[in-house]
Amino acid sequence: MISTRRPLAVLLAAACALAVAACGEKKESTAAPAKREQVRLMLDFFPNADHAGIYAAQGTGAFDKAGLDVKIQAPSDPSAPLKLLAAGRVDLAISYEPELLLARDRGQKLVAVGALVQKPLTSIVSIGHRAISDPKQLAGKTVGTAGIPYQSAYLKTILGRAGVDPSQVKEVNVGFNLVPTMLSGKVDATLGAYWNYEAIQLQQARKRPKVIRMETVGVPTYDELVIVARQDDLNAETGGAKVRRFMRALTQGMNALRKDPNSGIDPLMRANRDLDRRLQEASVRATMPVFFPADRAKPFGSMDPAEWAAYGNWMARNRLLRNPPDAGSALTNEFLPGQGP
Repeated sequence: MISTRRPLAVLLAAACALAVAACGEKKESTAAPAKREQVRLMLDFFPNADHAGIYAAQGTGAFDKAGLDVKIQAPSDPSAPLKLLAAGRVDLAISYEPELLLARDRGQKLVAVGALVQKPLTSIVSIGHRAISDPKQLAGKTVGTAGIPYQSAYLKTILGRAGVDPSQVKEVNVGFNLVPTMLSGKVDATLGAYWNYEAIQLQQARKRPKVIRMETVGVPTYDELVIVARQDDLNAETGGAKVRRFMRALTQGMNALRKDPNSGIDPLMRANRDLDRRLQEASVRATMPVFFPADRAKPFGSMDPAEWAAYGNWMARNRLLRNPPDAGSALTNEFLPGQGP
């Protein structure tokens, strides 16, 4: 396992910059074919507000106009999307930046072609009159996580920055029962719930949640949700063109969502009738700023190579990766609107 060195981050950032600079070399048509092409899209989780832009693209006909028949699927479990993508069972998958870097570390030739959510959603959440507003208050507390290794590394990083001895904090693997375990009082806080979803759900239930966001307490920022493709499909002329048309249509859907949230929420509610509309509306409003790049000059989906390099180095430093992270090959902005030919 490598240790983090500043030159590595610089080299990775430079490699990424070169990859982005070369984005105009491919000559691919964005014209829709006479017959619609099928795109099997696997979500990261059940359909929810994080996917509202995807449903807006579907509901407004943006995918149809791009000559795409997009079949949206929900996974059996959150670990399935990248496995199914690598196996050729789906054409695109929504996943998480850390999961993609882990998959690539295992040898899977997958690449992020756009960011669906530009900032970490994972957060530390606590409730009630003893809610935690400062990481220093975690001393002597029990924190529930989903048992994901990088969540444990998040906690270690946060405690280190706050000057709290990790031995003073008990971490408990509660799986995906983060909120129920917290409501029952079995843990004092959770690390893994989303500030734009579970925290809002708790707020609407009048549980007075406190939220600590990862990137504010020492964890390098990252793209929570990304659209992932197979490298071989991007190298193929027709496959690359299809991905380009997908990203263009998705951008149109995201812009429609920003103009009118109901353009995405209405079809989302039809797709998942178990959802609470009030929660989805509040979640879309809260997430809107991080659906899009902070720099308005950049198109929807833009990913920052330097940020990916820094986060990859953090993963290596915490022994989450077996090999040096190759951030320059893990992402491409080439298929975003206006970034290719």
